[in-house]
Amino acid sequence: MTYRMIWNQTAHFGAGSISVIPGEITKRGFTKALVVTDPVLLETGVAARVTDLLDKAGIAYEVFSDVLPNPPIENVQAGVAAFKASGADVLLAIGGGSPQDTSKAVGIIVANPEFADVRSLEGAADTPNRAVPIIAVPTTAGTASETTINYVITDVERQRKFVCADPHDIPILAVVDSEMMATAPRSLKVATGLDALTHAIEGYTTAGAWELSDLFHLKAIQVIASSLAAAADGDAEAADRMALGQYVAGMGYSNVGLGLVHGMAHPLGAFYSAPHGVANGVLLAPLMAFNAQNSGEKYRDIAAAFGVADAHTMPLDEARTAAVEAVAQLTRDLGNPTTITAIGAKEEDLPALAQAAFDDVCSGGNPRSATVEEIEALYRSLL
Repeated sequence: MTYRMIWNQTAHFGAGSISVIPGEITKRGFTKALVVTDPVLLETGVAARVTDLLDKAGIAYEVFSDVLPNPPIENVQAGVAAFKASGADVLLAIGGGSPQDTSKAVGIIVANPEFADVRSLEGAADTPNRAVPIIAVPTTAGTASETTINYVITDVERQRKFVCADPHDIPILAVVDSEMMATAPRSLKVATGLDALTHAIEGYTTAGAWELSDLFHLKAIQVIASSLAAAADGDAEAADRMALGQYVAGMGYSNVGLGLVHGMAHPLGAFYSAPHGVANGVLLAPLMAFNAQNSGEKYRDIAAAFGVADAHTMPLDEARTAAVEAVAQLTRDLGNPTTITAIGAKEEDLPALAQAAFDDVCSGGNPRSATVEEIEALYRSLL
């Protein structure tokens, strides 16, 4: 068995770390940036915290701010056109998963125009060229897109999300500044935090996990379990830890994959525009219970990370139950929905949702294989 681990080239961490961006742009020889962000971050002035630094340094840039949640194919194609028209030579992605994923797809297509339909990028597309250089500045502690090879695009016409995994898309620079995340509403902090927790737990238990990925995922679980609630309530130190925890989780799952939680969450986003982290939060504890018997001793570590006493000495079945309940309790305490009905799911859609989840690339990494019928039953149990 051989393994591969890939991360971004350089990352800066800590409150105020966006100050390095102008110098990084200059020393790398870039002359103009296309800033990719979303309307909310533009209107609230969050993106301006970075563009003001560019103005002060005399660095040229243009802004593409038409990024939508769960970015559709058309969003990507508009971004490609904007980049070509701008004359830029670097993408500066400011935002959560949507601006980051849009930038990755734009960067790949500009460098590999034969994939301009976007759909052909699904899975592990054999792109010959590295993406346009990307500098990633996350504004949520969730996706870790700034250090992963993954991005997700929505095909509105076909009512589905698809995952792309391409080592050529990884940002050359990540700047993980918790102050850029501070003004996000609590609901967004909860949703993105649950996404990060899902990455850590699914990455820890996925079929492709191994010793090095376990190192990252276990640390991420420990950090997120102890920080998420406080960070959601505005604690600055906890927010800084969440920024790190979600990044560490990304270092792991990008290389070993995820599982059925993500496989089932993606259709909920495609069908109902359900926020991805919210959907993950609904699914995580129930799918942990589904996978428990196929996850070896790892639930002991998860339970211990959540503060369960004697997690490593109690009977294994009890430790597994404790881990599931700890995650479920955190989800309830945070106020995340616990049913898929609450995020728009309809009973008549369950067969189509189940088939889409079964076909999702993430589902193949689940530690326990699941049939379409079993997936439909899981959805039904969460109505």
